[in-house]
Parts: sequence; structure tokens; C-alpha cells
Amino acid sequence: MRHRTAITFLLVGAIWGTSFPAVRAGVEVIPPVLFAALRFDATALLILGYAAARGYRIRPRGGEWAGILAGGTLLIALHHALLFAGQQHVTSAVAAVVVATVPILTAGLSRLLLPSTALGVVGTIGLGLGFVGTAIVANPDLSDLYTAESIGVALVFAAAVAFALGAVLTQRTRTDLPVASLQGWMMLVGAPILHAVSLSLGEPQSVEWTPAAVLALLYLVPVAGGVGYLLYFDLLDRIGSVELNLVSYLLPVFAALVGWLALNEALEPTTVAGFAVVAVGFALIKRRALVRLAGRRSRRSSGEG
Repeated sequence: MRHRTAITFLLVGAIWGTSFPAVRAGVEVIPPVLFAALRFDATALLILGYAAARGYRIRPRGGEWAGILAGGTLLIALHHALLFAGQQHVTSAVAAVVVATVPILTAGLSRLLLPSTALGVVGTIGLGLGFVGTAIVANPDLSDLYTAESIGVALVFAAAVAFALGAVLTQRTRTDLPVASLQGWMMLVGAPILHAVSLSLGEPQSVEWTPAAVLALLYLVPVAGGVGYLLYFDLLDRIGSVELNLVSYLLPVFAALVGWLALNEALEPTTVAGFAVVAVGFALIKRRALVRLAGRRSRRSSGEG
């Protein structure tokens, strides 16, 4: 069971980390918001189909729509519109490192919006390190702050904030609706919003289906959206959300590797340094949970020995 969990954890990191180069390749030929909309049109059907096949409750109750609407708007629509737009201007590794601030931002927003959540001095330092790490990754030129890369990092960071806010708001409205059903409905809500935003931005609605575009969408829907989410649901049931948050810190590794191999993207020293700072920030914020997690693993190892 231990080996299965470790392998599944690595697979989620590899699949979702590789989705960053897939998005980067896709937005080169497809308008970014339209690309995100097309992805979730198909992925929503996959996830809801999986929930139905497993016999999960599909139909939301009245009080569950608030969380679905919040998640569909923030976690799916706003997050991915900003992320896909930002990835036009930054490498896969940079995008993955900035997205890795999501657990840190979620903790900070929880402190603001959930009164029972305490952050403390050390946690506040961890939150600050998340911002510092992002600034290091952006590596702005102070004489010209409006470079394409700086704008790209700002868009991806705004995407991370949108995701964190959505995570907190859906946590406040969480019910016993199965996670797969909840995710599927969020996608079903988010996809039409993305289409509406795409139209309002004046994006061309005709897509030239080049081999790169087809491969990117095929990867993002059945692989990252299908297999990736199925593995995620499996891990969530077995290890819980705290340990699963650690997968965020595998994503930049796979994003950098595949971006270098497939797209010839260079890995800048500032990206590595920023990633290290963000990881330290996460460790400070989640220090108690990580200590408890290490203790449980140690007790299990002692029992097995």
C-alpha cells in the first residue's frame, strides 16, 4: 500500500506538472481563454461520468449550489482564464512555481475569511515568503516593469489568488456532495463562463487544429483532466488534503523537465531560487501538520518493523 501511494503521488505530480508545457504549447496556436473553455467542456463530462459510474450522488441539493457557483467561477473560470493567458508569456517552470503558492495563499485567505483559522507570526512569515518567492521568479527589470514576462507572472499569480479564494469559499460551503461530483459541476459551471469571457475579449472562435493544438488538448482532457483527477481523488481518500498539498512542489520539477525536453525552455537560476523560497514558506505555514504527518509515518514504520 505504501508503494502504491508513493507511485500514485509521483504520477499526479508528473501528469499535472506536464500539463504546464501542454498549456504553453496550446496557447501558441489557440486563443488562451477559448482553449481553457474547450478543455473544461470535455473534462466536465469525463468527471461527472466517472462519478455516475461509481454510483456517487450526482444531483446537488439546494444549499450546495453556492459552493458550486463559487468554485466554478473562481477555481475553474477565473483561475484558468488568467493562467492560460499568463502562460503565453512565461515558461512552464515559472508558471508551475507561481502556482505552487496556492497552498500558502489559501492559508492567508483562510485567516482573513475563516475567523477560527489562526496564522500566527511564523505563518505570517511563511505567507510573506510566498510573495518573495514569486518576486524572485518574476525577476522584474526595475527600469521596465511592463515586460511580457512580468505581465505573465502577474497574470499567473492572479490566477493563484483566484484559486486560493475559491478554495476558501468552497471550504466554507462544503457538504457531503462527493468530491468528484462537486468538481464535475464546478467545471460544468466554469466552462460556459470561459466561453462568454472568450467572446467578450474578442478572441477568434475558429481554431486551427494543428498537431500541437490537438496533442495539447488530448493531453489536457483525458490525461491531465481524466487520469490526473482520478488519481487525485484516490489520493485524497487515502492520505488527506495536507499531504496531498505537497504534490504542488513536484509540479515545477516535471514542468521544467518536460518544458526543456519538448519546448526547449531554459531554466533560469531565479526560477530555482524562487521555488526554494516558496517551498520554505509552505513548510512554515504547514509546519504543525507536517510534523504530525511525519510522526504518523514514523509510527507506521516502527509498527511495520
